[in-house]
Amino acid sequence: MGLGTVAITGAAGTIGSVLRAALRDESERLILLDRIPIRDTTANEEARVVDLRDPVAVEEALSGADALLHLGGLPDEAPLSDLLEANVLGTHHVLEAARRLGIRRVVLAGSNRVTGFHPVSGMTGVEDPVRPDGLYGVSKVAVEALGRLYADKFGLSVVCLRIGSFEEAPTERRHLATWLSHRDAVGFVRAALTAPSATRFATVYAVSANSRRFWELPDPSTLGYTPLDDAETYASRIPDGELPLDQDGPQAGPYADPEFTLRHIRH
Repeated sequence: MGLGTVAITGAAGTIGSVLRAALRDESERLILLDRIPIRDTTANEEARVVDLRDPVAVEEALSGADALLHLGGLPDEAPLSDLLEANVLGTHHVLEAARRLGIRRVVLAGSNRVTGFHPVSGMTGVEDPVRPDGLYGVSKVAVEALGRLYADKFGLSVVCLRIGSFEEAPTERRHLATWLSHRDAVGFVRAALTAPSATRFATVYAVSANSRRFWELPDPSTLGYTPLDDAETYASRIPDGELPLDQDGPQAGPYADPEFTLRHIRH
């Protein structure tokens, strides 16, 4: 099915740039939103500069969209005040604009880091308790909660993708479990944008079909996409790639270390 007019926040970012290129031929129009100007637009793309902290500007920028892919925000560990402003408040503004404008589908960029303290030895699903590995993970828990609130309270149709390690190819041992290939990222997003209109709220792990993965793939009845790539193909190129991860360690790996967060706590 055609995607209609799709708005992408964070369109100038690493993930946004890949998805924009993949979706432009399937969309009637792309509305590209970012804090910085995007100048290399094609015939069916329109770039709009917007600060997600400004609710009035966000609503104006999203005008005309049928669906929304929300990628904007801080992408990694940072002081909590910054994460709350960029990720949580920004997402609230996006969802509120979607409600007011009647946007039919919102796809939120969540993160695997909401469950980073679950052990490597288990297979974690979306029904398992959240165990964020840092302040960034906490902000993404709040993003999911806002999506659920707007689905339950206001009837918005929301799909939250817990994105894995988005890389062109795996570069470290943890990626052999957590990799999300570019091809599979496009597949998950396309499926999320086109999921049945009756879908009120869904959360899924967006991860490639890695033999060593520790996250459950989505049930096809929830999201109709089966990933195609397996990081194992690259294992021989990665230092110590033949060795398993510590089965008692956290899925987040080094992101779970205290020092990773302590340097962002202001005294």
